[in-house]
Amino acid sequence: MKSFGRLLTAMVTPFSENGSVDYARARQLAQALVASGTSGIVVAGTTGESPTLSHEEKLRLFREVKDAVGPERAVIAGTGTNNTAESVSFSREAADLGVDGILATVPWYNRPPQQGLEAHFRAIADAVDIPVLLYNIPSRTGTNLTPETTIRLSEVDNIVGVKEASGNLDAIGSIARNARPGFLVWSGDDAITLPILAIGGYGVVSVASHLVGRQLARMIDAAVEGSLDEATHIHSQLSPLFAALSATTNPIPVKYALSACGFPCGGLRLPLIEIDDKSRAVMDDALRSVQLDLLTPATA
Repeated sequence: MKSFGRLLTAMVTPFSENGSVDYARARQLAQALVASGTSGIVVAGTTGESPTLSHEEKLRLFREVKDAVGPERAVIAGTGTNNTAESVSFSREAADLGVDGILATVPWYNRPPQQGLEAHFRAIADAVDIPVLLYNIPSRTGTNLTPETTIRLSEVDNIVGVKEASGNLDAIGSIARNARPGFLVWSGDDAITLPILAIGGYGVVSVASHLVGRQLARMIDAAVEGSLDEATHIHSQLSPLFAALSATTNPIPVKYALSACGFPCGGLRLPLIEIDDKSRAVMDDALRSVQLDLLTPATA
């Protein structure tokens, strides 16, 4: 199975002025992300505004982004829903298009018990022959995937890892220690990537990598190499940006930042709205404090 790489970008979905998906811009952004250090791209995740994308829009995005980045870079398709049968069917469609992996989010709203979560993810994994990445983000889903359930799921051959955004370092450390060998943990929060690496994590599914991919890649490599002073220095330099990207609901800040740095990707679909003045000021300050890695169309 294709390796996803340590630095994955949860890519925004570009929209045109009339609110339709801008597929040409999505291709251009995906290529720019790869050029600035990204190992693989997650399409139609939280940052991609997946709740407001249609089934057909997501399938075309998977196809366009995969074609844009080619066979050397992994494209991971966000196909998990809170309906197991729909998730299974959608994952099969994405796999047939040639994506390299599936992002399967903990089901939201219906709040299944742990046994239901385990059965849900096993059904998705059984339906496809490509890698599945679990996604635990209880702040959005209302349900936490416990480390015990994750560890059991790690025994499924093609469930290759988890994107952990619970913020619970004790639980994340338990997964890293006790899951089957080869099962990997990606941080789901840029701000705690370095601590997660320190307790056995593998990488990050990042929002900040839209802007500072090379620096994040180097931070991860430095941590893996044992160059902790260098990794800590990079983390400290980027901390204002990490905070600014959480100043209001993701992906509002990163879409503003992309526009501010010369790579506009359109607006947002309701119920998300444009950035407020306070959050804009925080992001502007953060952008002044960091060196950007993303090549804009004007400088590429």
